[in-house]
Amino acid sequence: MAKIKKQPRPKAQTPKGFRDYFGAEVSQRTEMLRAIAGVYHHYGFDALESAAVETVEALGKFLPDVDRPNEGVFAWQEFDENDKGDWMALRYDLTAPLARVYAQHRNDLPSPYRRFAMGPVWRNEKPGPGRYRQFYQCDADTVGTASMAADAEICMMLSDTLETVGIPRGDYLVRVNNRKVLNGVLEAMGLADEDPKRDDVLRTIDKFDKVGESGVRELLGKGRLDASGAYIDGVGLTDSQADPVIAFLTSRADDMAGTMANLRAAVGGSKVGADGIAELEQIGELVAAAGYGQDQVLIDPSIVRGLGYYTGPVFEAELTFEILDEKGRKRQFGSVAGGGRYDGLVKRFTGQEVPATGVSIGVDRLLAALREKGRIAVEAKGPVVVTVMDRDRMADYQAIVAELRSAGIRAEVYLGNPKNFGNQLKYADKRNSPIAIIEGGDEKANGIIQIKDLILGAKIAENATLEEWKERPSQFTVPRGDLIAKVREILESQD
Repeated sequence: MAKIKKQPRPKAQTPKGFRDYFGAEVSQRTEMLRAIAGVYHHYGFDALESAAVETVEALGKFLPDVDRPNEGVFAWQEFDENDKGDWMALRYDLTAPLARVYAQHRNDLPSPYRRFAMGPVWRNEKPGPGRYRQFYQCDADTVGTASMAADAEICMMLSDTLETVGIPRGDYLVRVNNRKVLNGVLEAMGLADEDPKRDDVLRTIDKFDKVGESGVRELLGKGRLDASGAYIDGVGLTDSQADPVIAFLTSRADDMAGTMANLRAAVGGSKVGADGIAELEQIGELVAAAGYGQDQVLIDPSIVRGLGYYTGPVFEAELTFEILDEKGRKRQFGSVAGGGRYDGLVKRFTGQEVPATGVSIGVDRLLAALREKGRIAVEAKGPVVVTVMDRDRMADYQAIVAELRSAGIRAEVYLGNPKNFGNQLKYADKRNSPIAIIEGGDEKANGIIQIKDLILGAKIAENATLEEWKERPSQFTVPRGDLIAKVREILESQD
């Protein structure tokens, strides 16, 4: 008889580019999503929860017209009885699904349609440090209006959101630019839409935050040596051709009037450039009228990332405080949100241009920023643990925990082997529990209960002398009827 080959055990490991999130991190994210949703709702946006899966055709950016139809997304083909079927994919952002939803339900939706959406998105990209293939986004968009008031409102709401979650004024800036102004600059350079150098110029402009003014000028001209010593070929423009780009990127002045004057000089006689400048002026006037200063929302033409996707204003929320990188060097935390006006996205479905504007917040980066500033505890406080002194009295302990929960206090009964009391306290310590409740037979008979302050007890054990320990007891004996009051008192003292 042939020997049955054993099935190999699967490896217990997280797939590459993904990670697991445990209690404290999940709780922190949930609380942040609740806070952000509160601001979005306060501004009049309604929640939308669309499907996590879309057809690749609907996603648009990754149409199956190459050898790898799932490049950039996680995609698969569904087959019917004729062995043909649609390519499906996990959503890579929350904007493409919105375009499909609006096109599908536009006759039933109010116009403009204001929606917010939160949830995970997936990118089939090479993972790196802090870069995962699944992450959370928080979006808010207004579809169906070309008014710059919608864009100004997004900027103001983004400012309010950052301050609500714990990023104070002075630690962030919402920067605003406009794609139309850049189009005006390209027009002033004599680069038509079909000019092959146009995309090269856009790619070069996108490197401004990394290589600075001199680096951009070199890359627009003959080229430059990068940090590794490799030579990068330039676009081949003359100095006079490159001048409008440099003027555009360095046009920010001390006040909005000065910035607008510099931008007008950069775009020359371009009408589309003038239209973009007028839109920036409207946004600046609207946010100022609502009481937002330039230390909150700032017109800044140096913001160039993502300009290829947007059709008008673009926004970026940057955290301006310094952190230390992995080599101990100081650097700014950087961007945590971005967005802008994208008037052509719904047109793919309807054939008609539908104006739209919105913003997306990277939740994981924002949480990381709050941890860097010490505004989120690394470990969340666990539940109050009711210990079990007598397994035959489980009903008594369930009654205690039910009383705590009815009073709004997070609590649980120890459900392991109660034989070793020390193991129960070790369990409570691993759960980061603030309090342990103890009721043995003697306590029950005498109508009392013991309450152990585990956080204070840990501090005393670390630092205090015997005398100090006696003066600051961490375990209290109280009448059974005072249980809730004493637990609340201890929890408040810990906070």
